[in-house]
Amino acid sequence: MSSIRQSVLSAKDRLAQRYRQFKRRHRRGGTGAEICSAIAAMRDKVICELFEAALADKGLTDLAGQVALVAHGGYGRCDVAPFSDVDLMLLHTPAAASRVAPLADRILRDVFDTGLQLGHSVRTPQEAVRLALDDSSICTSLMESRLVAGNASLFEKFWASFERQVRQRGRALSQSIEQARREERLRYGETVFLLEPNVKRSGGTLRGLQLLRWIGFARYGAREPDQLHAMGVLSAEDLEVVLQAAEFLLHLRNEMHFHAGRATDVLSRAEQLRIAEVLGYRQVDRLRGVEQFMRDYFRHTNGVSHVVSRFVAKARSRDQMAKLATAVFGHRVEGGVRVGIAGLTVSRQGLALLRGNLTEIMRLVALANLYDKPIAPAAWEVIRREAVRLPDELPAAACQRFLSLLDHPARLGTLLRDLHDVHVLERFIPEFAHAWGLLQFNQYHKYTVDEHCLRAVEFATDLLGEESSLGRVYGKIQPKRLLHLALLIHDLGKGLPEDHRTLAVQIAQHVGARLALPSRDVESLKFLAGNHQMMGHFAFRRDTSDERAVVDFASQVGSPELLRMLYVMTASDLGAVGPGVWDGWKSEVLADLYRRTMQYLAGDLLAVVRDDSRRQQREAVLKCLGSAARLPWFTRHAENLPSAYLATTPPKQVAEDLGRAHNLQPGQVTVSAQYMPDVESTCITVETFDTIASGIFHKLTGALGSHALQIRSAQIHTLGDGLVLDRFWAYDGDYPEGPPHERLEEVRQALIESLLATEEQPPTFRRIWQSAAESSLPAADIQTRVRVDNTTSHDYTILDVFARNRPGLLYGVARALFERGLSVARAKIGTHQDQVIDVFYVTDADGRKIIEEPRLESIRAQLTAVVASIQAE
Repeated sequence: MSSIRQSVLSAKDRLAQRYRQFKRRHRRGGTGAEICSAIAAMRDKVICELFEAALADKGLTDLAGQVALVAHGGYGRCDVAPFSDVDLMLLHTPAAASRVAPLADRILRDVFDTGLQLGHSVRTPQEAVRLALDDSSICTSLMESRLVAGNASLFEKFWASFERQVRQRGRALSQSIEQARREERLRYGETVFLLEPNVKRSGGTLRGLQLLRWIGFARYGAREPDQLHAMGVLSAEDLEVVLQAAEFLLHLRNEMHFHAGRATDVLSRAEQLRIAEVLGYRQVDRLRGVEQFMRDYFRHTNGVSHVVSRFVAKARSRDQMAKLATAVFGHRVEGGVRVGIAGLTVSRQGLALLRGNLTEIMRLVALANLYDKPIAPAAWEVIRREAVRLPDELPAAACQRFLSLLDHPARLGTLLRDLHDVHVLERFIPEFAHAWGLLQFNQYHKYTVDEHCLRAVEFATDLLGEESSLGRVYGKIQPKRLLHLALLIHDLGKGLPEDHRTLAVQIAQHVGARLALPSRDVESLKFLAGNHQMMGHFAFRRDTSDERAVVDFASQVGSPELLRMLYVMTASDLGAVGPGVWDGWKSEVLADLYRRTMQYLAGDLLAVVRDDSRRQQREAVLKCLGSAARLPWFTRHAENLPSAYLATTPPKQVAEDLGRAHNLQPGQVTVSAQYMPDVESTCITVETFDTIASGIFHKLTGALGSHALQIRSAQIHTLGDGLVLDRFWAYDGDYPEGPPHERLEEVRQALIESLLATEEQPPTFRRIWQSAAESSLPAADIQTRVRVDNTTSHDYTILDVFARNRPGLLYGVARALFERGLSVARAKIGTHQDQVIDVFYVTDADGRKIIEEPRLESIRAQLTAVVASIQAE
């Protein structure tokens, strides 16, 4: 500390004192722009003083006329959040190049010692311009340049050259700036409706406002929104949207920085709760304060997204040429519509037809879907303004066009999104108004309710033409309107006190009547909407090798047509949750359930468990065994293989399992591990004798968990002569593309040692990093529950454990089951970000279901206590 000059320490103290003043002013209601400008002015003053002191102390006062300190980026714009970086460029003449380094080093060190985070560069005007023209990120930062200290004429020379060359290359630069912004949105969130958005970089946020400035400067030579409005390229309505959103977002970002005491831009769930309370949002009717706050956030960012999209589209010269080509060469359609390379453009007379006429609006939308072309922004703007003035009555012709739209996947997802944005979709489905920007306050979903439903439709339509099980099934569904409509409404009941699945049935009834669907279609829609979780629940939480259970599931679905739609709907629902939720593992499990259920519904099999089917499976195993099948040991074991094992294991795999078991001696353990790329999991098979150790299952889960493997599913089979075969499918987060041989060998040895150890040592589990949002999410949002199901399976009691995920949770629960004298026959492990749903098929020590209510209640209580103790660690 003693090496820092007193003047720098004094500057640091002044900065800290002024920050405290700014924080108090912010808390008293200071506007976002006011606070940001004051912070920038304060930094200007300090940096000027440090600059002057550096020139004097280094004996470089004669350099003052050859250098200039230039603020750029956010600092140049003066929208500086409390802990934003300071972006500075030391501009110098070519003649000063050899002497400027000591000055740059001194300024860098002094600014850093005051506690500011500095991004700096040292350039001549020519260098700065050249680098900017080669790199869009440098270019956009320098577009915000302003002089802080030094030679004004040097800065003006740089600025004149920079502005002239940017304008000359405006079209090409605009394209590269757009591309850079698209790439950034893909990293931080393309959609506006993220549940945990980045207020600087996600869709419709501060970066969107900056994009408007940058494109405006490159194409028109003006950065400020009011200048663009004066030039006639930004409407008064759009200017108001931009100004209001800028204030909202700047104030919000200031609040986040002041509270955290550091730079932070992710609006986590915990922050949403805190800020909603700070800003005075209170529950109104059924809408929580935090939901109202986030609706305001989405209203502003959605507005920015639309304004900037329109502004950028107008600025593109290629769009203007495309419009001209469409006007001259486009195909004329009735109603003033032309179809060409620019999409669907609408004449002045055609726009007049759209006013107050929902049927005409839907005719235009249907044409866009038919020709697979976008509708011109001008037409959407007319529709947006007219939406609030549309008559309450829903014309039958408009309903028919809406239903026809739902039948054709071409541009369906995009058009439904557009209709939602202009508030026309809610004319057909009124419940969409409630879902607009509605939070799903959990760690599972990534998007708002309305965004999730729209993405579910888009997931389905993207399947068209895919050569996958899903793609082929989707292609067979005709007509597709019921599937798409069910996806649109399936979650619209969320945010209300009742179960959203029950409400989905009511919504389906209401929407079906509103759209005048036939009664048979209404019943199908009610089934799909109300049971949209049924297939996923069975596939991922139940033992699908139990053929009687599959038949029960088939009987609930009732028809091949409904099964096809439910299959695609389940996958689409999962795929719309968030990135990475739909994967190869879920795809394979769901496809297998679909195929097996369809066999019963299509009448291919007439019985559940047929003796001839079992016999054929065992004959296939013996054939794979080759000459070994003649040995009595193999014949005996093949005859007594459990039905569940046969149903879920290919004959070749069964033969390999038996081959390893044949060579096994009491006291030995054999483990095989193979990565399965199709399901993105490692299949691990453990074979031993039941006398090797007590509590085999929980010891194996402990060994896998201690090596950070996430178990997805487990099967426990008892063969003849006390042989035990446990099979696990596990995801290795350390090697998402597949573990190397060394890793598989490490896991193999750990499993063997866990069963051969003379004394059981509790495994240690790697701590998993969590974001502040995850660690501070209110506990009420992830409740621990233990549910008993004694109806689904004829042979087993099913225990569902719902809890917040923690390292060692599966091991703790499995050990508790063992200590209660329960035997685990199947296990399915579902992990959804910070939540787990672990499912265990258990019997008592005699192989029977547990039916005594006092014992079941005791099991529930103990498992709940075990989970609570693990959560508290």
